[in-house]
Amino acid sequence: MISDKYIHSKVEDKIYGYWEKNKLFKPQKNSKKFSIVIPPPNVTGSLHMGHALNNSIQDLLVRYYRMNNYETLWQPGTDHAGIATQALVEKKLEKENLSKIDLGREKFIEKVWEWKNEYGDIIINQLKKLGCSCDWSRNAFTMDENLSKSVIKVFVELHKKKLIYKAEKLVNWDTVLKTAISDLEVDQREMNSKIYYIRYPIDNSSEFITIATTRPETMLGDTAIAVNPKDKRYKNHVGKTVTIPIVGRKIKIIKDNYADPEQGTGALKITPAHDFNDYDVGQRNKLEIINIFTEEGKINDNAPRDYIGLDRFDARKKILNELKEKDFFIKEENIKNKVPYGDRSNSVIEPFLTEQWFVDQS
Repeated sequence: MISDKYIHSKVEDKIYGYWEKNKLFKPQKNSKKFSIVIPPPNVTGSLHMGHALNNSIQDLLVRYYRMNNYETLWQPGTDHAGIATQALVEKKLEKENLSKIDLGREKFIEKVWEWKNEYGDIIINQLKKLGCSCDWSRNAFTMDENLSKSVIKVFVELHKKKLIYKAEKLVNWDTVLKTAISDLEVDQREMNSKIYYIRYPIDNSSEFITIATTRPETMLGDTAIAVNPKDKRYKNHVGKTVTIPIVGRKIKIIKDNYADPEQGTGALKITPAHDFNDYDVGQRNKLEIINIFTEEGKINDNAPRDYIGLDRFDARKKILNELKEKDFFIKEENIKNKVPYGDRSNSVIEPFLTEQWFVDQS
């Protein structure tokens, strides 16, 4: 009796097996040629509806040209997805009470390859379930030796042509994964936060200038106070110096249009190494750039001795306590603001100055 239902498990595997066995997806020699390189999906997970749509369109094109007697190649492959794979392997190690630090670099890399060998074929099998007519004999992985050599070759050529360059720039830094991440990987979350009002003593006077900040720990790296040139309240203060509380370092009060008279007190502490807008202010005004964090988000040797080695949030608590003790703290207010989180590590992202490679688009 013939069923009126379509049962894919009884039909599709049999048909696809026939296609593979008879090598129907291999290019047949012809003067007319057509090829598509599959945008390599990451080995870290499974396909989603976007992949299904994308690959269905590619399959349609490939089959059309193949049936029209073109030498047709659909090149398959997967991407190593370094950061995401690392995060998944680290989670697996946590269940064994291990960390990548415990293992060391070489053994950790071995664990990553074990993970890839165990889970890396999930996507390939899903593509086959979709009916994708790729030439699987050419299946590639971005970390394959020949591909890695090709990447290095192209990288060197681009550098020689001055199309890519290395520079120290402010990036979104994940202190857990210890890597820069793109804007697309940053999750801006609205949080209940606090804004703190702190007064900085103006040198050679009994006056103070008050700033408002949500990140008092970054005052360890301040290199200026900025006020708006049209803000009459601070007209007579421009050019004077202040002493950063706790730090003891002297910095100038400067004019810059970025300072908004309507926001906070109208006076901004400028920390070029740890804020994207402050970095721009620093570039315009040729300010010193002082990085106060390590890659792990701890306070480095550029800070006063009592703070070196503290986690950034522990440093915040200590700074606030010391400011209160020394009468530099004015008040705090509850606010809602956007805080950047890494979408993989779920940790607060830190603007961080580091050497990175960039593409010259000029």
